[in-house]
Amino acid sequence: MKSVHQVRKLSRGIVVVGNLGLRFLWHFLHILVSMWYSILALRDSCESFLISSGVLKSYKSFSNLGNLRCLAIVIESDDAHQISKVVELLKWLDSVGVKNVSLYDRIGVIKKFKKAIMQQLKIEDSPNHMTVEFSSYADGKEGMIKAANWIFAQNLKRRDLGDTIDGQNLTESQLDEALQIVGYGGQEPDLLLVYGPVRCHLGFPAWRMKYTEIVHMGSLNSLRYGSLVKAIYDFTRVHQNYGK
Repeated sequence: MKSVHQVRKLSRGIVVVGNLGLRFLWHFLHILVSMWYSILALRDSCESFLISSGVLKSYKSFSNLGNLRCLAIVIESDDAHQISKVVELLKWLDSVGVKNVSLYDRIGVIKKFKKAIMQQLKIEDSPNHMTVEFSSYADGKEGMIKAANWIFAQNLKRRDLGDTIDGQNLTESQLDEALQIVGYGGQEPDLLLVYGPVRCHLGFPAWRMKYTEIVHMGSLNSLRYGSLVKAIYDFTRVHQNYGK
């Protein structure tokens, strides 16, 4: 009995030591990852400052800006209330030479201020002005509903004409065609910049992101010209081996 008690005591001791070891390892890895991201953030901040101040000359021009046919800006809805920063961001994009911008926030805060934003931009009088699309999650939802209704109506017509309908298979090309017809296709952004606390597209229509590169830019509160220029510059330097 004594030996059994000792074995159980030893087993409990091993479990306790093992748990402490795993907890220490977890905290150690967490500290390492936090330090790594802090170093990256510091590097990006320094690089952004140098770009904004004009020290890094290579970022002053974009030789392949034509590859950026459409740029999507996704802003977290709480940050989207900062309309002055949104206007500043759009002015920077226009000065860089971006021609097509899709501006999105999930609940449509920015869309409500569309008229005021466009008045502040004052780019409509220019023959080569930047075009800006305003959208929200509701637009994508409405577009998908209208596309589904259109496909359903077309299938009914085909059935009435005696065609065989395969109701189980819906191809990507059929959905794209339906979205275009009902007016919700939209341009496919080549680059999508996310301003917010989370690293995701926040509900931006998935069917428009087949080949889109997504870059997390942090909070809109930390909006920096240098970071924006760097994200666009890095994209223009990437070799694209796919076609559209």
